[in-house]
Amino acid sequence: MRALRNVKFLATAILLLLVIGALGFHFIEGWPLFDGLYMTLTTFTTIGYQEVHPLSHAGRVFNLFMIVAGVGLVFLLIGSLTQALIEFEFQQTFGRRKMEREIGRLSDHYIICGAGRVGRSVAHELIRKPASFVIIEGNQAKAERFREEFPYMMIGDATQEAVLRQARIEHARGLVAATTTDASNTYIVLTARAMNPKLKIIARASEEDAEKHLRTAGADVVVSPYTFAGHRIAHSFLRPNVVDFIDVAMVQQEKLGLEIEEIMIEPSSPFAGQTVSGSKIRQDLGIIVLAIKRPGEPMHYNPASNDKIEAGDYLIVMGPPEQLRRMEGIAGARA
Repeated sequence: MRALRNVKFLATAILLLLVIGALGFHFIEGWPLFDGLYMTLTTFTTIGYQEVHPLSHAGRVFNLFMIVAGVGLVFLLIGSLTQALIEFEFQQTFGRRKMEREIGRLSDHYIICGAGRVGRSVAHELIRKPASFVIIEGNQAKAERFREEFPYMMIGDATQEAVLRQARIEHARGLVAATTTDASNTYIVLTARAMNPKLKIIARASEEDAEKHLRTAGADVVVSPYTFAGHRIAHSFLRPNVVDFIDVAMVQQEKLGLEIEEIMIEPSSPFAGQTVSGSKIRQDLGIIVLAIKRPGEPMHYNPASNDKIEAGDYLIVMGPPEQLRRMEGIAGARA
């Protein structure tokens, strides 16, 4: 902000002029440094106290310079401070209104309740996709701290219907209940499920007993960071290479040059009705089909070359990012 830069520059200039004034009166008049500083400060502030000691002609000439320079800088500083405060208020007000307008146009987005470590990790993954999302955080200080990183940051209580409605829950694709307490997450799930029965809800659980309560409240998936961490630690001992591969494939994908993705097959796609081999996904795109998920059926892992791909199937595939984007276009092709 330009006004803030001006404030910093002027404040530095005034401090420098105070030092010059104190030293000037010290060397010209022989005053102690404190007396010189006191005289300079009363001159800058236009208080009008009498001179600390009688001034010589040279001292008066020097004081004329201090009056013009000091008083001018002080008034400029006051003006810049006023401008900075006005700009800040405008940015806060209009920035918030702009965010509210943009959130009001969102659809098919995700709502993240809680800007803690779990919520922020989810947000980073959605940014990488990219996918639209809104974060709701009840702690204003935390929300302000991460607002630059996540522009759609709402301050409010996610257990309240009005707040969820402001985040356009009726038009959302999914919701993550990732606050720090299981009680809050359970209430968020209950409220969200009542407001949007078709919403996919994923909830964080801290305590072991919380999972069944969250599922009863309406959560589709319940994730326990502590249980997950325990499994990961154990597998890091027992299957370290598998853990490394999953880390690179799912988290550090740029190192492997590959991504794992799920792609839905539309009825008009040329893949629909083909076998895995006949689709030439591997030959033409260099993509490996890891599994096929058909609605209402269990996951079919490592499909054979003669297994059929049907419209509505989700293919779990792995390959280079640019080829996956190409496959998404073909899988969703319209006739």
